[in-house]
Amino acid sequence: MASRSEPHPHRPAGSIRPERSPAIEAAATSRSKVQAVLARAQESGLIARKGGRISGRVSPELIERAKARTGIRSDTELVEFALANLAIEDDFADTFRGLRGTVDPSLDLDF
Repeated sequence: MASRSEPHPHRPAGSIRPERSPAIEAAATSRSKVQAVLARAQESGLIARKGGRISGRVSPELIERAKARTGIRSDTELVEFALANLAIEDDFADTFRGLRGTVDPSLDLDF
């Protein structure tokens, strides 16, 4: 293992972190969102008991794209994430849109 003073063998000297591709960044963001949504659902008691059952037919392409976008592999976890995402929605976008034009025009925002 290289010491802190020696450069990493796969990185240019002086670099802290290699550049990540947009796909890798998106995957990391998706995993963070999935974890955050499921954690919030757990805290809210929404996924404590798992006795409910849901069944339906959906496009295989929809399932594969959703799994690719979220990083989720299990159909059950994908459905749980999708439902939790809807159940804990905070309506931020609607609230934000509703506030449009409510800032006093005379307020100096230093722009």
